[in-house]
Amino acid sequence: QHQVQPRSHFGSRDLIAKLLPPLFRVASASLFLKMVERLTYRRHCPYNTKSNKLKVFRTPGNRLTSLVKKKLPKKPRCGDSGRVLNGIPATRPADAGRVPKSHRSVSRAYGGCLSGKSVRDRIVRAFLIEEQKCVKQVLAEKMSAAKEPKTKKKGKH
Repeated sequence: QHQVQPRSHFGSRDLIAKLLPPLFRVASASLFLKMVERLTYRRHCPYNTKSNKLKVFRTPGNRLTSLVKKKLPKKPRCGDSGRVLNGIPATRPADAGRVPKSHRSVSRAYGGCLSGKSVRDRIVRAFLIEEQKCVKQVLAEKMSAAKEPKTKKKGKH
């Protein structure tokens, strides 16, 4: 006469909800009964290193799969000032060789190695050094021209 209700392996949800502390009662008890889906690394290195990061996603068939993420490239920088070089794509070293040669540099002297400001500063510095040499030479000629008559006058007396 008494019908026995079939019970699951874990017991009823009400019983589990009563046994849980009050903080966990808000979440449904079924959350604690589900198994966690895990993934394993599919390549040689089984550790979570900087070069072995995974992007985990779910397929339309509701399976978890992963893709290995590539490292983010940094922008190329000027050797003198450390500024970012405009007009040159940010690539990883292995991919840099596959970029077309016209994209690897800028049509300027030292294009792709130094920034425009650094090149301008070098040109201005070289010009000023040449100007300084010319000024020194002119001053040296004036000094020698001024000293020669004095020595002649002293020699005559």
